[in-house]
Amino acid sequence: MNNNHSKTGQITKEIFQVGGGQLTSSEDAAIYLINFAGHAAMVDAGCGGAQNRLLINIKACGVTLDQIEYLLLTHCHYDHTGGVKALKDLLHFQIVAHELEAPFMEKGDNVVTAAKWYGARIQPFQVDYKISGSQEDITLGGRIIQAIHTPGHSPGSLVYLAESAGMKVLFAQDVHGPLHSDMKSNQEDYRRSLELILSLEADILCEGHFGVYKGKKEVAGFIRRFLTTRN
Repeated sequence: MNNNHSKTGQITKEIFQVGGGQLTSSEDAAIYLINFAGHAAMVDAGCGGAQNRLLINIKACGVTLDQIEYLLLTHCHYDHTGGVKALKDLLHFQIVAHELEAPFMEKGDNVVTAAKWYGARIQPFQVDYKISGSQEDITLGGRIIQAIHTPGHSPGSLVYLAESAGMKVLFAQDVHGPLHSDMKSNQEDYRRSLELILSLEADILCEGHFGVYKGKKEVAGFIRRFLTTRN
């Protein structure tokens, strides 16, 4: 992709995919952008190797970089967080993550973050806003984004639930797993979290590697695939 051209995917008038795959780099998990009347948040940050493309894509959605108030991290894995430190050096957002996940990023743990799987090292960074417990509300532009603890893939995995265009939009990045002892995954927690995610009855699912699913039936069908198979 030419670095001077943007490429984004509009999900609603307020929500866009701005990174992942062909949008930035094939190593990146999906990166999403929420824009509530000029108050913006990003969901995850990719590996960081295509930062210029990412910034161009954000601007193409009508969001200026100083409007980004939060970086909402779903979990610590490198394909979601490798780009955080470099972005934080440029932007003034608050980094949000669950308190159980924060130590791996703050200490730069290359095993639990799976950075070693990418032949990389994660640059440590501080988490500004640590979610504790099972659920917490984040206010963005007078609107609520729910951060919901969904352990299993990692100890402090989160999903984020927002409403846009009258629909429940769920950012659940690694519904599919995988589970691995290096990442401190837990099979029982994972299944319970899938059941919880299913119970949210989202209209749109923004996943990390399998794309965007629209319609309650499609969303539920995707989630159930992983409830009926061993991970």
